[in-house]
Amino acid sequence: MKKVPYDQNTLTDLTVELIEEFKKQYKGVFQITVEDKKCFLHTPDRHILDAASAGSKKADSKFNEILMKGSWLAGDKELVEDDDYFFAAGKQLTELINTKEAQLKKL
Repeated sequence: MKKVPYDQNTLTDLTVELIEEFKKQYKGVFQITVEDKKCFLHTPDRHILDAASAGSKKADSKFNEILMKGSWLAGDKELVEDDDYFFAAGKQLTELINTKEAQLKKL
């Protein structure tokens, strides 16, 4: 399935089959739940992270907003558009950025 941009996306839930398809495409799919609202996000790539970093120079909360919108697969848009939900969901976003452990060795 082709990903639909946030502003055009009307999906509020994902089937098990769609989740598996998106996992193959994006390495990881995550669900964030705040009270009765939920959203599905994929692991962001460097382009999404770069856009989020650039946006954060205008306002700190822009990082989370751009990260969520760029990684959005489906869900309740109140998680982005309502501040109470947005700030709660934002606390979980660092978990989206999977990093491997690197070592530096001076030779």
